[in-house]
Amino acid sequence: MNQSEIREKVTSEIVEALQQGLTPWRMPWAALINTGFPANVSSKRHYQGINPILLQFAAQKHGFQSQWWGTYRQWQSLGGQVKKRPSEVAPGQWGSKIIFYRPIKTTRKNENGEEQATTFPLLREFTVFCADQVDGAEKYQAHVPATVSNINYEPAEKVIAATGADIRHVIGDQAAYYRLPDDYIVVPPKLQFELGAGKMPGYYDTIMHELTHWTEHRLGWTGSYALGELRAELGATYLTAAVEIPQLDASLVANNAKYLSSWISAMKADHRIIFQVAAAASKAADYILSFSRDEAEVAEEVAVA
Repeated sequence: MNQSEIREKVTSEIVEALQQGLTPWRMPWAALINTGFPANVSSKRHYQGINPILLQFAAQKHGFQSQWWGTYRQWQSLGGQVKKRPSEVAPGQWGSKIIFYRPIKTTRKNENGEEQATTFPLLREFTVFCADQVDGAEKYQAHVPATVSNINYEPAEKVIAATGADIRHVIGDQAAYYRLPDDYIVVPPKLQFELGAGKMPGYYDTIMHELTHWTEHRLGWTGSYALGELRAELGATYLTAAVEIPQLDASLVANNAKYLSSWISAMKADHRIIFQVAAAASKAADYILSFSRDEAEVAEEVAVA
């Protein structure tokens, strides 16, 4: 499968999910062991770029709960054995495809016949399997902890405070937004989330969304307004997962419904769009997290530009 075919295939899957009213990047999860943001079982690092979307899409499709994924050989090296494909699953659909991206440097002649250095993306597909598909991988599968504790919001508070962003809580304001000219964020007070349907996870989801907008001019984002909302939506997903706060459910979030047709149209017109936006969202999340995390905390190098 060539580069264009890989992009077309991935885009088609995401567009299909959006048309069904699903946001495949949203990852609702309970306070279970081994649930959360998709990660590689060998490196223990989170996937980035388009890959969390692809893996959550597969998890929704097959009902997987574990956050741990690995190739056939990686599971074998850990003493596991990928289960035989169930009869109800079509051939070629049991494993889940992720994309490995590597920038390739080369030289090409410009219109004047002069050699110029250029870079193009090399995309390769790899097949991975969730721990739920593997015999002998029970310790990587989701299960209820011996004691159930409340959600710990301290890591999120640490991430937010470390950015130094000007965040203003406005009583009675039902909207949340980032105002670029003055470089500040407005959100309703926490109390409004505590009393509302979103509860406290919704407060942090909202903050992370607006913080992703806050990075736009800092990271040189130049996409359209609608794609900026998609970038912020993905960024919030990556960030809330990083601080282990459950997200809103995977049905299409009402506030994003007005952007749905724009997202679908953009993806259909250019199959590179979702890859570019997902990479930009990962970059934004890494930037926000960089203020509070140790240098050793490096994400899985499988992001797609």
